Amino acid sequence: MKIIFAGTPEFAVSALAALHAAGHTISLVLTQPDRPAGRGMQLHPSPVKQFALAHAIPVAQPTSLRLDGKYAEEAQAAHALLKTTEHDVMVVAAYGLILPQSVLQIPRLGCINIHGSLLPRWRGAAPIHRAIEIGDKQTGITIMQMDEGLDTGAMLLSETAEIYADDTTGLLHDRLANMGGRLIVDAMRALESGKLLATPQPEIGVTYAAKISKHEAVLNFQDGAEVLERKVRAFNPFPAASAEIQGITLKIWHAQYLDVTGEPGQILSVADDGLTVACGRGALVLKELQKPGGKRLPAAEFLKGFPMKSGQRFEIHS
Repeated sequence: MKIIFAGTPEFAVSALAALHAAGHTISLVLTQPDRPAGRGMQLHPSPVKQFALAHAIPVAQPTSLRLDGKYAEEAQAAHALLKTTEHDVMVVAAYGLILPQSVLQIPRLGCINIHGSLLPRWRGAAPIHRAIEIGDKQTGITIMQMDEGLDTGAMLLSETAEIYADDTTGLLHDRLANMGGRLIVDAMRALESGKLLATPQPEIGVTYAAKISKHEAVLNFQDGAEVLERKVRAFNPFPAASAEIQGITLKIWHAQYLDVTGEPGQILSVADDGLTVACGRGALVLKELQKPGGKRLPAAEFLKGFPMKSGQRFEIHS
């Protein structure tokens, strides 16, 4: 197959690498423009662009694909490039730009998306985070035919993945990325042979995974400890759960639920294996922490440079 691939982060690299390794021709890669990052805020290419350049694959980085917006002239040039690039299908994985109908209708076999959930559950931008945050026991990958809706297109292939009790978004992301790469290769094989069947999404069971904002990661110790433990895992590695004490914001990277009670926000005990903080229901044992400008450290090491004691209180943020 001749493929145009649209994607940006590491999640998409797994699929691009799998398609490339399977012998498909990647005619063009679309990825988002280089972004400033690091202390020097220098421009850095996306992981997908880095893979493409390393494998001599042509790259385009339009700011938008909408023909009627601020970047209409740039979008027109991108449309012209897509129309003149030889390809059968477009594969999309976490691209980050909306594909208007004018783009969806260009590929002969349409646009196929790799989505990190079992649709119709968790349509939208952050399906992996939200599945962990809410306490789902299973998720998966859905390969879907794209339409103008938000992840509303017909399902082509899917596979289930377990969500383990210690899964973070980072861990689950990597497993799903690998699964997505394997499934999209299967989908291309079926598409090429005319055996890829489309099934409309059910109308029951639709949920939306809104984009993650940093303020969501601030822990409110009036919530139940089980809820907060899931947030810690859901927001690892981004944006990282946080809590404030003595005017200092600490990042919380690993925590466990404990069935004890106390005044929400109060430190109940300090030990090498963790800092126990009372919640609205139960308590949260903070096991890996980070202070501003510091490193992620196990509680025992962290407390050497940031001593705390029982009775101190974390700020309550609602």
